[in-house]
Amino acid sequence: MMSAAIDDLGSLWMWGNFPEPQKDKSIESEFSLTSSCSPIPIWNFHGHTVVKVACGNEHVVALVTAGEGYKGSDLVCYSWGGNSHGQLGLGDRQSRQYPEVIEPFNSDAPWTVYEVACGAFHTALLAQKSPSETLESVCWTFGQGDNGQLGQGTTQSMLSPEPVKGLPRNAFLISVDCGLFHTSVVSSAGDVWSWGMEKGLGLCPEASYSGPDAGDASLPLLIPCAGLYGPKFPEPVQVVCGAAHTILLADAGYKMWSWGRGWSGVLGNGKMIDCYSPTMALWPPLDADFREQSVKDGGDKSGAEKKPEDVVELERKLSMAAEDVRLLQSKLSLMERYASILHGATFGKPFEERDIPASLRGGGSFDIAKEWENMLESLDRGKLVRLEMFYRSMLAGVKDKLLKKRIQEILLESQSSLPSESTQRNK
Repeated sequence: MMSAAIDDLGSLWMWGNFPEPQKDKSIESEFSLTSSCSPIPIWNFHGHTVVKVACGNEHVVALVTAGEGYKGSDLVCYSWGGNSHGQLGLGDRQSRQYPEVIEPFNSDAPWTVYEVACGAFHTALLAQKSPSETLESVCWTFGQGDNGQLGQGTTQSMLSPEPVKGLPRNAFLISVDCGLFHTSVVSSAGDVWSWGMEKGLGLCPEASYSGPDAGDASLPLLIPCAGLYGPKFPEPVQVVCGAAHTILLADAGYKMWSWGRGWSGVLGNGKMIDCYSPTMALWPPLDADFREQSVKDGGDKSGAEKKPEDVVELERKLSMAAEDVRLLQSKLSLMERYASILHGATFGKPFEERDIPASLRGGGSFDIAKEWENMLESLDRGKLVRLEMFYRSMLAGVKDKLLKKRIQEILLESQSSLPSESTQRNK
């Protein structure tokens, strides 16, 4: 419920419901949030430059220069606000009304923080040793760990920063972000890791689909890029997390992948369903080039030259084609949702592209009896038992419906065979 921004002079502004820092550290008061409908300047860093800032539900983390100007590696990490889960990284659960330095990342520490991210009640930082001959970077996490969002292999909370040990030390991490219950990082080489748990939502693709915890991981899980670009994502730029979904911007900004909860179409892939593996978002839009060209040409300014008829006709056809594509995408999304429901009910796991039979992939004929036999051969005992339970339940449901239908027919037949009311009265 808060927003933060850094202006071009390096000053921090905040608004919404946020922990406004006290101007005097010596004044003791209970923790509270300030409510403001317009940006308020944060004067605690006057004379310094704020370089990065991130907000959680009730806490704030900021990277601030040790001196007045920014020299690239003289950053100090501050935190303040609510601290009920240790999300400030100060070694306790006491909330702070005044920014305090996170000690492992003070001006004298060997680690320099260069990226900060906040979840609801947890924090993630990217730091590198300085000076260092190698580009070694480490992801540090602290705060609430109930959902495995710290990547420490446990559901315990951490009151102080701890390095995430499941990440390779030779990878230079360029971006990190946090959702409500998960965290994602990406390296310069195109490797993406995610961790966190939300009862089978699939925040971490490729996690085991067994039981109610499908798609959950309490340790960093390497996310593969499927298709032509895999297994690494090309030229990654940034990873960002919503409450329960993740977006990766890659290919120097020209492609996006997304996964996680798909409510309201937040994944940008033309669907409104959850996605358990990275899929490419519809980016850039089909009409983006024409919109850009319209801006270059000056739009609909008076006096502008009219476009040739062939250009107008071409744009009209392309617009119709784009509308057809959107219609097909809508129909495809509906069919995929229906197939996913059937597949999930039958096999107990989400439907993926790799589940499509090989004969259909090649565009040849489809022998359903043969494909069914091949599928049964590939299943282990647990999956066969689950399949048997599903069909027993389905058969019992069909028998129950048949019985109800037969009872209704008997009742109708008996009613039709009874004498009418007028005949009974005459008798």
